[in-house]
Amino acid sequence: MNANQIVIMWVDDEIDLLKPHILFLEQKGYSVLSCNNGVEAMEMLAQDTHVDIVFLDENMPGLSGIDVLQQLKVKHPNLPVVMITKSEEERIMEDALGSNITDYLIKPVNPQQILLCLKKIIDNKRLIQERNAQEYQQSFRNISQEISDRLDFNEWVALYKKLVYWEINLENNPDQGLTEMFQQQKLEANQQFSRFVSENYLDWINGRVKEKPLMSHTVLKTRLFPRIVPNSHTFLFVIDNLRFDQWKVIQPMISEYYRVESEDVYCSILPTSTQYARNALFAGLLPSEIEKKYPALWLNENEDGLKNQYENELLAEYLKRYGKQVKYNFAKVLNVDFAKKLNNSLNNYINNLLNVVVINFVDMLSHAGTDIDIVREMSDDDASYRSVTRSWFEHSQMLEMIKMLAERKVNIVITADHGSIRVKNPVKIVGTRDTSTNLRYKLGKSLDYDSRNVFEIKNPSEAYLPKLNVSSAYVFARAHDYFCYPNNYNTFVNYYNNTLQHGGISMEEMLVPYIELKAK
Repeated sequence: MNANQIVIMWVDDEIDLLKPHILFLEQKGYSVLSCNNGVEAMEMLAQDTHVDIVFLDENMPGLSGIDVLQQLKVKHPNLPVVMITKSEEERIMEDALGSNITDYLIKPVNPQQILLCLKKIIDNKRLIQERNAQEYQQSFRNISQEISDRLDFNEWVALYKKLVYWEINLENNPDQGLTEMFQQQKLEANQQFSRFVSENYLDWINGRVKEKPLMSHTVLKTRLFPRIVPNSHTFLFVIDNLRFDQWKVIQPMISEYYRVESEDVYCSILPTSTQYARNALFAGLLPSEIEKKYPALWLNENEDGLKNQYENELLAEYLKRYGKQVKYNFAKVLNVDFAKKLNNSLNNYINNLLNVVVINFVDMLSHAGTDIDIVREMSDDDASYRSVTRSWFEHSQMLEMIKMLAERKVNIVITADHGSIRVKNPVKIVGTRDTSTNLRYKLGKSLDYDSRNVFEIKNPSEAYLPKLNVSSAYVFARAHDYFCYPNNYNTFVNYYNNTLQHGGISMEEMLVPYIELKAK
């Protein structure tokens, strides 16, 4: 037997009648071990016989197919089993499916049915990978053309969604050359997107153009507030630092309970950090407007204290300004214990027209990926970062809450304040001692940098950003760049390279998911 051959164990009390099928499979390159009863099959497997898949007759004397299946799943839980039966009785089908079979065929089966079943089970992953690789290569030229075109914001959103689709579909492809080709194309897209934002951002913020995107300070009044009406209850989940690709990997779990009404993207303000973007989200105002209108609710970078401690108060003022005098609840989930308490008290809030829940796990994960070695290893690339996000969500209190809300037919909205990007390219900058510490943007006076490498805002007032002193300026890193000081340069680069950061300009940071869901 060839070491690369797929080995089939076929268990049937009429195995002699299946010789033509077995011969057909052997001619196709498969190896077939035949057994005419369940006891013989279990004994053969007990001798560590290598088997890739089992074809199992349901109706056999002695140990029935269901009996053998139950033993197989205890001793060999990952071994694919295809049940073959003469009966179309629903009870038998349910017993087999409930025992976690891989597929189900009704006798009489023909050789082509068997071959198709094998292809679907054994070769499915390889065939999908090959097809995805082929389709991406066909799309590569069209995507490259789109990147080089002068796209508007909505076209950039569509392109970003397309790149996320391909990134997720190619993430397990073994072809390293294909992976590198995609990563280079995504980098090129981010570089062009950064130029697009640099050219248009101040016009958007100042309302100098008719066509401007929904942004942090306008998305809730435009999308959420119209939903706050009598007899309509909405839960808003704000997952700090959730990117669109992370939404796509948790979406299948949510889709069991909710259908997507709309899957939109809005634009985070700059800096794409919690202090600025999330305060703007909940205030409906830009940072300098918050500082001016609610000075007691805003802390600048040079002031001590938590920079997001007044989000609830800002939201209350926001609702009041737009005539939404409603009872609502605001909760910020920073740990599992609080999430459990919130879940247990859900009935206390279910009748509110609005409930807001801020989830901090994804943001904590991105920071831990910098500071904690084991987390850094677990999320060493974007595929593993998505995988950790998926695993968290699958076991999270948030998913439990979503299940409970679905039972009560409560509609939900899922969004974020900003995303993050994996930084790769250090850019040198020089600043004074009081320059801000963020790697993706710098706020300070007398900053020294190469203006070709950054997006600079020399007059913060024009971008509605706080101005700490007369010569304050903001500079933002673009694509996957990050700022480094010349002293201790190599040590700094070695520590922060390939970590997740936010604050600057990239599709991952600025193109924020805004998802409206309706209970099934």
